[in-house]
Amino acid sequence: MSTSKNGVSAKEIQRQTGVTYKTAWRMQRQIRLLMKPGNDPLKGTVEIDDTYVGGMRPGKRGRGASGKTPILGMVERKGAVKASVVDDLKKRTVKPIILDGIEKDSEVFTDEFLSYRDIKKYDFDHDVVKHHIKEYVRGNVHTNTIEGFWSQLKRSIHGTYHSVSPQHLQLYVDEFAWRYNHRKSPTSLFELLLRKVVEMPV
Repeated sequence: MSTSKNGVSAKEIQRQTGVTYKTAWRMQRQIRLLMKPGNDPLKGTVEIDDTYVGGMRPGKRGRGASGKTPILGMVERKGAVKASVVDDLKKRTVKPIILDGIEKDSEVFTDEFLSYRDIKKYDFDHDVVKHHIKEYVRGNVHTNTIEGFWSQLKRSIHGTYHSVSPQHLQLYVDEFAWRYNHRKSPTSLFELLLRKVVEMPV
């Protein structure tokens, strides 16, 4: 779990350790709890975007697709990512997450989604990339970094886990965010996890 970019399934843990599937799943859950993100706000240039995770279904794709779980993501350019599983992507839902997760006066880039429209009112320098006219990059304005994180997350969920229930999805998102946020760490991720175990209260 500390070295595989795509994650590892509980079935694989079961095969490699000889424990039951239930035990392997619980072991992974406990490790994911160690990967919970910190509270430090993002700053500088920050991209915000959202995605939906869930099984393949006929009908509408993307925002508003039925039976899928929305995730709101924010990433600091060359820095950390924060991603939150949410009930919906309405303004009243995303606003407090953005205000808590990003320092004031940061430069924020989004697409033209309505829930992001008033971000400038939150004391951010806000600019928009207009996907509806096939605009994906305009100078320094883009959301390619967070979209790259979504791509890795979705490939891994579909390829390694096949599906994740909504009630456990945040733990999986935290796992991928933790590996992303420590990608440049001079200390091995395995050692970082061991240190967190040592620091846990008895």
